[in-house]
Amino acid sequence: MDSNTINGGVFFHAVIQGRNITVQLPPQVTPALSALPPASGTFTGRDEQVERLLEGLAPGREQRKAPLMAAVAGMAGVGKTELVVQTATRALKEPGWFPGGVLFVDMFGYDRERRLPPEHALDGLLRALGMPGEHIPDGLQDRTRLYRSVLAAFAEQGRRILVVIDNASDEEQARPLLPTDGITAALLTSRHTLDVDARLHDLDVLDERFSIELLNQALHNALGPGDTRVRDEPEHAKAIARLCAGLPLALRIATALLADAPQRPLVSLALALEAEHRRLDRLRREERAVRAAFDLSHQHLGHQQARLFRLLSLNPGDDLSTESAANLADDDLYEVEGLLQDLARAHLLEPAHVWGRWRFHDLVRLYADEKGRLHADSDERDVARSRLFAYYQTTAEAADSHLDTRRGAPSSRFPDRDGALAWLDAERPNLVATVTAAPRFGLQKTSFDLADALTRYLHDRYVFDDWVTVTTTALAICREFEDRCGEAAALNQLGLAFAGLRRFDEAIDAHDKAAIVYRDLGDRDGEAGALTNLGSALTELRRFDDAITAHTQAVTIFHETGDGQREGHALSNLGTTLNELRRFDDALIAYTQAATIFRETGNRQDAAHALNNAGGVLTELRQFESASDYHVVAATIFRTFGDRHGEALAFNNLGRALVGLRRFDQAINAHAKAAAIYGEVGDRHREGIALNNHGLALVEVGRFGEAIDAHTRAAAVFRETSDRHGESQALNNLGRPLGEMGRLSEAVEAHTQAAAIYRELGDHHREGLALHNLGATLMKAGRFKEAVDVQTKALAIFRETGDRHREGLALHNLSNALLARRRFKKAIDARTKALTIFGETGNHP
Repeated sequence: MDSNTINGGVFFHAVIQGRNITVQLPPQVTPALSALPPASGTFTGRDEQVERLLEGLAPGREQRKAPLMAAVAGMAGVGKTELVVQTATRALKEPGWFPGGVLFVDMFGYDRERRLPPEHALDGLLRALGMPGEHIPDGLQDRTRLYRSVLAAFAEQGRRILVVIDNASDEEQARPLLPTDGITAALLTSRHTLDVDARLHDLDVLDERFSIELLNQALHNALGPGDTRVRDEPEHAKAIARLCAGLPLALRIATALLADAPQRPLVSLALALEAEHRRLDRLRREERAVRAAFDLSHQHLGHQQARLFRLLSLNPGDDLSTESAANLADDDLYEVEGLLQDLARAHLLEPAHVWGRWRFHDLVRLYADEKGRLHADSDERDVARSRLFAYYQTTAEAADSHLDTRRGAPSSRFPDRDGALAWLDAERPNLVATVTAAPRFGLQKTSFDLADALTRYLHDRYVFDDWVTVTTTALAICREFEDRCGEAAALNQLGLAFAGLRRFDEAIDAHDKAAIVYRDLGDRDGEAGALTNLGSALTELRRFDDAITAHTQAVTIFHETGDGQREGHALSNLGTTLNELRRFDDALIAYTQAATIFRETGNRQDAAHALNNAGGVLTELRQFESASDYHVVAATIFRTFGDRHGEALAFNNLGRALVGLRRFDQAINAHAKAAAIYGEVGDRHREGIALNNHGLALVEVGRFGEAIDAHTRAAAVFRETSDRHGESQALNNLGRPLGEMGRLSEAVEAHTQAAAIYRELGDHHREGLALHNLGATLMKAGRFKEAVDVQTKALAIFRETGDRHREGLALHNLSNALLARRRFKKAIDARTKALTIFGETGNHP
């Protein structure tokens, strides 16, 4: 009897008929279905991505409608191939996942010479699947149909295959190779984001930690664990990771260079890579080079995309908007938006976190700039740069017209002040970078005008570092062109910026020089402006007599020249100095006069500042209800103008008044709001002030643990911002909740440190406050003799400074300490004097 037995395989060609013929095929995977490249032994930072890819490869996923195809996209050198190889290697080890093995093909999609057409790729894949050459059809369509049928047959026979298609450049090259049976799984990589009905995975660069780990792993893999250079030079390892910008290809090249020379320290390579214009040259080793990888992507671009790619490197900041790119390219907004999306799909550009903004990877930026220099004439590179810088300047001027009403009617370029601020906030890094870059290209006027347009914004946003940067550039331009008037204005602005950074000695120097230049020019208003700013800086260094002289001179000049607006500012500044000297009645007069002037000139925002300051004085005068009303009005005005910083000032002062009214919960809320806003706008110093006041309010309701945290944070902020005065205040206030929590030794130490700092700074009154609190804490600790000595010193200071209320409190506490020492006569005398003072002032302990 004739019989044919054929099993253990899948056949798509003739089977010979014959007597007693038996064909047994091995169940094992054939070598052609085990062609996956080896996985690297140095692989890190991608665990999450591997797990996500594996999740889509597991058998049975098709029943839950999960995609069985994953497309991994990313820039050249980011590690796409390594990721899918690592994933496929793990998947093949999973029992029952891919008993049919794996098909792997590199499409060389970005290499013009080696690019593999899909029909050629299918020929190789079909042969790997066991198909004889004579049975492989010629056309792409027929090959695709046969290939998919073979994969489906393998799947039906329980021999499911994983298909890995590497380095495809477009849908046309990739789509014919993708399975369609719903069981066979596929992994695809491309530098482009391809639309092939697959789950998309965008691969990003490695962060610093994993970049350093990759360096270490690769060195150990090459030279063994005895190579400890990464461990021994952590800062230089960080530098190499930063200069390679987390790109695995660059990191592997850097490691190979280090492995070539085991004695080479990391600092040597880090220094070699620091020079931007040589970095791409130095990130190469034999056949591997970052520039070569980028070349393949650049060659794949169309003319318009390539030109825009090169021009984008002219933007001086880290990212840019679609509108900026359109001005750079001198093209239609929506046309450019399409080109930007093309570059993003090619992973030569990255969409920023906000739609409509775009950024380069650091190494891609260097490459784009390098290519741009080679094509400078055809791209009209210099003209494009000038056009972009002019766009930033004119648009900043339009935005400034909504912030500085002295410049005339607001520009229609922005709908309102909020819109102008939003644009300035988004573009600030580019605008500042443009100011500093423009002079190098002969665009000094653009730089100066842009710096001038940014003045009000940088002041209102308290971005003092940037303000110093742009003003220093403007000052250099004025000196270069011997513009004495501009030099004086720049010096004055620079002083304000230095003061914002609490660099008061430099602020005083700048304002003093500005006043001299203005005086030489005969500009009395300019001189007065520099003088009142000088007075404010002097106040911060507690040179009060000099500060009052400067402010008074400024008020007099402004009054004589009829500049009421600036006279109001000088009066406000004078009030601040008088308030620091505890001349509260005089300070209140100055603030009230300033508020009146501002109201008469229609300047509601500055009037709010004057009212807010006047409220602070009323709190010191213990007129808490009136103070609270002033602060509420000020906060409302600030909110109307979108002045977050001013709103925080008002909330902070309101909290102090509410404490005086014993409305503690409201006070806590006000100080918390103030601290939060200061944190948002980045004013660390005033955030410390708000935290300090927050702690005081928390103490009043017995929330001592929270108060300790608030005062400790405040002290740290003041220390960080080099404010010794603020630090001593926070330490003095910290002592009380520590004492209430029974942490008496810590409380004594805090008050003692505070008193010492105040003494060092020459602040006699606040030294008395710290000593007064120290005495009370010593009483709690049973250290009565020390308490008597300390309270006696505090009492003398309060008498000297004329603080009758606190003189009464010191006498009251001294009486208690004397009673504990059984010195009854002196105790009674002190108590009697205290009661007399309390009767006179209407205040009691």
